[in-house]
Amino acid sequence: MVLCIILIVLIVAFVILKASRNTPEHKGREGELHVHNILEHLPDEYIVFDDVILKTTNGTTQIDHIVVSRYGVFAIETKNYRGEIYGSDDRQQWTQIIVTNVTYKKKWYKTYSYVTKNRFYNPVKQSVSHANAIRKTLNAWPNLKVVPIVVFAGSAVLQNVTTQHHVVYDDQLLATIQSYSYPCLSDAEVAQVVNRLTQQNVRDQVDDQTHVSNVFAAKYKTDSKIASGICPQCGGTLVLRHGKYGNFYGCSNYPRCRFTTH
Repeated sequence: MVLCIILIVLIVAFVILKASRNTPEHKGREGELHVHNILEHLPDEYIVFDDVILKTTNGTTQIDHIVVSRYGVFAIETKNYRGEIYGSDDRQQWTQIIVTNVTYKKKWYKTYSYVTKNRFYNPVKQSVSHANAIRKTLNAWPNLKVVPIVVFAGSAVLQNVTTQHHVVYDDQLLATIQSYSYPCLSDAEVAQVVNRLTQQNVRDQVDDQTHVSNVFAAKYKTDSKIASGICPQCGGTLVLRHGKYGNFYGCSNYPRCRFTTH
């Protein structure tokens, strides 16, 4: 009887552990750890920060990784996804398409394909906003180059991604960072920047729940503007447009502002 109870407890614990490993939060942490391990291979002159939270006018912003060097500061947004990825700089959301093939055996084998389509917030917009937050934090260094990078650490395929920024696979990350070879900071300034980021990082003061609340508050503010027909980026008017893939709302200040929403 005791052995039976122990076995049931172990089975339940295994199921719970397996379920927890499939949550977006766990996959996100897994991807960030993977990218951290990649960044550890940078030369010693590069300083790596993980899981940084900076204060902004809308509350706080969380940055997966910041790399500081003489050649610039790199704001890295990590995505641990699978499937095919579609998106562009001006899209509010990107699309993930997962095709699952299932084979059934009765009198004969027959394979069916199931397509799952998910949408997620444009990671380029995330990374650019992180870069802007870093610029404001480090405004004492006007010549500093801040580079936003989105890295896909999972098995995702960037099927149709149009961007003017760095959106790369994990095995391209180091080469992307090291492609910047023109110094914009002295060694002394690098030390000052590192000290400034260390001081401004409020990760120890802000728990995950508070940060998530800040994120939802900022999203509510953006959604309210969109619902009122106001562009959340520049304050212009949102107008209905007809595109190749259907109708969408775009900013009246296009091409100066390329905000769109569906």
